[in-house]
Amino acid sequence: MSRTYKATGINLKAIPIGESDRLLTILTPEYGLIRVVAPGVRKPKSKLGGRSELFVVNQLLISQGRSLDRINQAETILSYAGLSQNLGKLAAGQYLAELVLHQALSGHPQTELFYLLSEHLERIEKLKNKTDRLWHTQLISYLAHGIYHLLAIEGIAPQVQICCITGRPLQPNFNHPNWQVGFSIDSGGAIKLADNSVISSSQQQVRMNTMLNANQLSLFQQLAQPQLNAQVELTSHQDWVIVEKLLRKYTQYHLGYSIRSAALIDTFLNG
Repeated sequence: MSRTYKATGINLKAIPIGESDRLLTILTPEYGLIRVVAPGVRKPKSKLGGRSELFVVNQLLISQGRSLDRINQAETILSYAGLSQNLGKLAAGQYLAELVLHQALSGHPQTELFYLLSEHLERIEKLKNKTDRLWHTQLISYLAHGIYHLLAIEGIAPQVQICCITGRPLQPNFNHPNWQVGFSIDSGGAIKLADNSVISSSQQQVRMNTMLNANQLSLFQQLAQPQLNAQVELTSHQDWVIVEKLLRKYTQYHLGYSIRSAALIDTFLNG
């Protein structure tokens, strides 16, 4: 068996080890998550230094080790360098990377997850760097879109097209300003309040976490699409913030961990 192997991977996490090395956690389509040592990359003149930064995609030649594998060669294919040039983009990228680090498997191909993450990082990177409220709205909508798609690939995206209790279609009613649906995190999504079978059911103990108005439900329903249209991206800022925070709580509940990077988004939006 060969002691070396090749892989294409995106750097998602880096930890200093030893005097000058880094331990990289890399998502590869071929092998899923791998943890490898990048030797000497913290030295000032290291050829691998820039290639070990976050959100860099490399073609790798790796040698197998007893406890940890080591990078022999790395050739950069692509770099999402624009993410590190803007605090909001960086926070959004780290948020998605953190989700992937908890979702991805080691020792198994993760092709779909690799390309899905790459697609959403590219969209976020290509946002023009601005500081106004409209730009913040676009950023949070792109982030919510990415979160939803990562949940969908895991098979646990919230059900918002139909009532998650009865299976009946949900259609936002913009003609009535007080129209609402419920949202239950543990039940798995949106709930049609007008349905007596939900309200009076003795067999279902439904706990509502919040209520969604017509626009908020509509935004949730748009997240399933491959791309957000421009009109959806530029809708109410506060509604997008509500959608992201609800997705955050939903993700933390269903995946069983606290999203640390979310605090960076909150700091950026409130700054």
